[in-house]
Amino acid sequence: MKLMRNSEIAVSTFIMSVIAVIAAGCVFFYDRKLVIPLLLLCAAFIAVFLISSFWRYKRITKLSNDIDRILHGEENINIENYTEGDIGVLRSEVYKMTIRLREQKSGLLQDKVYLADLLADISHQIRTPLTSINILVSMISDPDMSEEKREQTVHKLYGLLSRIDWLITALLKMSKLDAGTIRFHKEKVTMKELLDKACMPVRVPIELRGQELDIMAEGELECDVAWTCEAIGNIVKNCMEHTPDGGKITVRGTKNPLYSEIVITDSGSGISSEDLPHIFERFYKGRSSEDKGGFGIGLALARMIVTEQNGTIKADNSSDGGAVFSIRLYEATV
Repeated sequence: MKLMRNSEIAVSTFIMSVIAVIAAGCVFFYDRKLVIPLLLLCAAFIAVFLISSFWRYKRITKLSNDIDRILHGEENINIENYTEGDIGVLRSEVYKMTIRLREQKSGLLQDKVYLADLLADISHQIRTPLTSINILVSMISDPDMSEEKREQTVHKLYGLLSRIDWLITALLKMSKLDAGTIRFHKEKVTMKELLDKACMPVRVPIELRGQELDIMAEGELECDVAWTCEAIGNIVKNCMEHTPDGGKITVRGTKNPLYSEIVITDSGSGISSEDLPHIFERFYKGRSSEDKGGFGIGLALARMIVTEQNGTIKADNSSDGGAVFSIRLYEATV
């Protein structure tokens, strides 16, 4: 009876029955002896049709139940037994849909974990300077504090606020890169001009530390100047922070038919073997960086900027013991 609820099967059965009756009526006037065999043959055809429809209806119902179970989160369902005709095609499409849903579910879970870890990292990075700011503010409110001490405390407050401002700005840039909303506008620039512009913000602190900055470059390249300067500047700043006072930082720019290469080296202690595989990870801070006051996102931002411009970036140690950062911006996809 459930089978007859299907309007297509009910209509088809009715039409075949009418055809059988009409055929029987025509045969009756031709030869009465053939009426019963004809009716039996028509009944057999109708029975075969109903049985095949019943089995197809049953398998469709089972497939529908399996799909419903998939949509409710059950994963261990085998739908590979549906092989015939249209059911096989439907099975194939449902199987594709199942794989896609599982991939999307896995991706969403990974994004959820990533977001939770990111928020935890951001809150941890901001909490430390905020705690220091609260302490310094309470110190300023002390009426017995000398004017000289008050000025020193205010200077420290400005430094902490600048750190938080830099962190928020860098996170906004990284979020835009992650979302793909930034469009790089390439323009031709000489290598010397690019490196001078990238190193300009760190020249004063380098001089205050008594360090030497040596820039040598040749040729020209095509890149987004502002973003590339951001990446190079972050690397040079990292080298400056890990180079002792009086040390040297070298920036070399060269070009060949395949790529433009920028190599930045320092005379510091280098990168430990434990830190080297993670140096470009977001919020990662190596053992030598714990007392530097950084957030661990400058190198991660540099990598994102370089890779978005069809480039590569890697870190290593030189034979002299210092760190070596190599940036390659390729002319075309290789």
